[in-house]
This record gives sequence, structure tokens and C-alpha cells, in this order.
Amino acid sequence: MADGSPAKRHCPSAQAKADVVCRFRDEAGRVLLGKPTASDANGTPKEAQLLKTQDLFGDLALAEEKAVVGKLLAPLDPVAIICIGLNYAKHAAESGMKVPSNPVVFMKTISSLNHPFDPIHIPKIEHRVDWEVELAVVIGKDCKDVSEERALEYVAGYTAGNDVSGREWQLEKGGGQWCFGKSFDTFTPLGPVLATPAAIPDPQVLHVKTTIDGQVVQDARTDDMVFSVAKIISFLSQGTTLLPGTVILTGTPFGVGAGLKPQRFLKAGEEVTVEIEN
Repeated sequence: MADGSPAKRHCPSAQAKADVVCRFRDEAGRVLLGKPTASDANGTPKEAQLLKTQDLFGDLALAEEKAVVGKLLAPLDPVAIICIGLNYAKHAAESGMKVPSNPVVFMKTISSLNHPFDPIHIPKIEHRVDWEVELAVVIGKDCKDVSEERALEYVAGYTAGNDVSGREWQLEKGGGQWCFGKSFDTFTPLGPVLATPAAIPDPQVLHVKTTIDGQVVQDARTDDMVFSVAKIISFLSQGTTLLPGTVILTGTPFGVGAGLKPQRFLKAGEEVTVEIEN
């Protein structure tokens, strides 16, 4: 019955969505996706609010449920790992190579995936294991023949990667191909979180850093890239479909072990940390 008072309209509240996602195994052994809600002193996620739909390529809407992080996992199981070489001018110089006119493309096997904080295993056949901090880009939907202007629309998010490299088999014994020396088991650590484009609207303003036992060995910014993230995606999509779950490692800056004088390579027991900050 009308009583002369103004009519009330129901306006549904906007659903909360995750702008940062971690993948983890909880205390019951379930593999879950969620937004970190509690971290330790080092920023490592310890609790997460779960995604309503457990799909990294969905709408990332949040459920009410939270879970304790038992073990952090790489943010995804990639369907492909595509890498860009010599994408920072100073790194090209320390490698004794020219800055390329087009992106230098190579692949890593998906079996090289490693989880954050898990050990890197040095193969018996490789004695010059090197580090390479890289911004990793995750493709979120089928991407083919896209323009540079629209390329970032296809990004699901960004994470930290270490393109661990066996220099003997990459540069000396691999017959000119880099793939074998880059694809040993555990040679592609990713994570611990995936930051969405809502959290990182511009991937060319990020700080990338590597430390070994606390000593800084790489320290640069992504605005020093020869080819931007958008340019790389557009280039790789020419005549080629980049599937959801494709990881693109966008190159490493100056400061790899092979470029130091004297050269330095990873030793058993050392702790290598790669970081990317907005």
C-alpha cells in the first residue's frame, strides 16, 4: 500500500574481486586459488580468501571462505613457456651480443617449472648455473594477430620468474640452441603471486632485482626493456595463437653471473631471490 514515502531502490553492491592471486595447497591437501589476506614478516602469504570460482582466467570474484596456506605453488601450470633474450641493452653488452632488431625468441619446456621457495637442482652435466630475474607475463585468453595497442588486454597477470640457465649447454655444447641449457628440471621458478592488470596497469614501471644470500646482483627497471611487454605480445601473436596459460619471460637485465668479472655461478646451498616491485 502506498504511504506517500519515496520508493526505495535495491542496488546490489559490486562483488569484490582479487587483484592479486596465489595458488597453494592447504592443510587438507587441496590445491586452491585465493587472494592473500595475511602474510609473514617477509610478505609471504599465510592465509588467503578463496576465489568463488577456482579459475585463474575467470572473473576472480571472492568467496567468503578463507584457508591457511600450507605450501605455496607456482601461480599456474603453464601450457607453454616462451622466452625473450637480450631484451635489456646492458645485458646484451655483458653477453657480448648486439641489441637485436627483433625480439630473440626461445622456449623452455613446461617440465622446468619450479615452485617458489623450492630448491633449484644443479644437473650433474652442468657446472655453470646462472640466474636471470624476469618479469613473467601470463596470457589470459586466446591471442592471435593482436596490435601493440591492444596487446595488454590479453594479459591475465604478472609474476616474478627466474630464467635459471645452464651456460655450458646454452652457449657451448647446445649446437647454437638455447633450449636444452635452459630447460633442466626446476629451472623456471615462478611466483609466489600473480598480480592482475588491476594491480599493475603499466608493466614498464616495475623494479626487478636479484639477490644471492642477501647480496644484490641485479637491480634494474622494466622501462629499460628494448621491447615493451605490449610489443612482445603483439610480435609473438603474429600468425600464432598464444593460448591461455602461456607464460612469457620478458628478458633479464644486466648482472648475470656469466657477465661478471670474474664470472660467478650458483653453488649448492646458496639462496637466490628474485623480486619484482611496483
